[in-house]
Amino acid sequence: MSDTQKHTKPNVPNLRFPGFEGEWERCTLGEIGSPYNGLTGKSGDDFGSGSPYITYKSIFDDTRIDLSRCEFVKISEQERKTQNQVRKGDIFFTISSETPDEVGMSSVLLDDVNDCYLNSFCFGFRLNVTTALTEFLRFYLRSKTIRKKISILAQGSTRYNISKGEIMKMPLRLPFPQEQKKIAESFSLIEERISIQNKVIEKYESLIKALRHHIFSTIETEKEVTIADVLSYEQPTEYIVSDTEYSDNKDLTPVLTANKAFILGYTEEIDGIYDKGPCIILDDFTLDSKIVDFPFKVKSSAIKILSAKSTVSLRYIFEYLKFLDLNTEEHKRHYIAEIEPMTIELPDEDSIQSIASLFDRMDQRRKGLERGLQLLRSQKEYLLRALFI
Repeated sequence: MSDTQKHTKPNVPNLRFPGFEGEWERCTLGEIGSPYNGLTGKSGDDFGSGSPYITYKSIFDDTRIDLSRCEFVKISEQERKTQNQVRKGDIFFTISSETPDEVGMSSVLLDDVNDCYLNSFCFGFRLNVTTALTEFLRFYLRSKTIRKKISILAQGSTRYNISKGEIMKMPLRLPFPQEQKKIAESFSLIEERISIQNKVIEKYESLIKALRHHIFSTIETEKEVTIADVLSYEQPTEYIVSDTEYSDNKDLTPVLTANKAFILGYTEEIDGIYDKGPCIILDDFTLDSKIVDFPFKVKSSAIKILSAKSTVSLRYIFEYLKFLDLNTEEHKRHYIAEIEPMTIELPDEDSIQSIASLFDRMDQRRKGLERGLQLLRSQKEYLLRALFI
């Protein structure tokens, strides 16, 4: 055996289901199917009604197109004759994005559909062989292996683009259809588990919201205080992160936002870390808030850091603020002028502690559900790296 043969890496993935053997076949997308263009010539007045219209957003959202979230566009009889209509099993690619990681994103249509069209900032792809399965490709094309190849091909400075031709020439590795089917079925099961876990979390959060409304709507008030009486605030200036190129290493310090994203990433910076105990972070513009009990840094100067300055439980105050359902569409700072003067109703001390303890336990349960969801997502990410080449 020659040195070249000895050191040639087998054309197989790092992880494989039992019962499958043999090297994967090398090919390109252009060798297993054909691309087609999206619909052109549409303006603002054409949208809102008509036929389903697949856009960049619906492709980017998931590996599977959700037609219920698509836009609608008016189509003339002439366009129905001359423009490409999408079909079940078609794969769609974006061709432009603001970041190289997002350009060339793909998604697959797995539902039967009639009279449906594709946006011109995307292109469609249709298989013409039986040796490749759409169900397999929808995960393979989102794997780390393929995403890395596409991001390298992306061109641009302020906006990144990729051509159909470049994607069609992209090298693939395909196993036999039986192995493709097994891999696709495994990922489908994981996605189903993730979907179920998301629904469980949504229902549990609805339960917390309903219980919060019931408790604070029926509470027997002993006294009223203002937010300013029970909370002190601190500007975040010394805790703002300098380097926004975040790490995903969870052993580092988290960088927080008060909105749904919460943890933006992790930083190696060791100075200017907030470590004064439990607090509430509140976005002074949007009024989103989170309760935090670990050291952190923040990204935005709009964050107010709120801590309890009385014996009243911080958890009780936080849940009461959530009950007030603070929100705004005005882009201005609100806390000092509008939030601090607001009143909070306080029951007796035993009731405050009982309410705080109840929501602490419910929050721990919610975090447990979210950890379960993250484990499923991590499992999917690991398999996306290990099952493909």
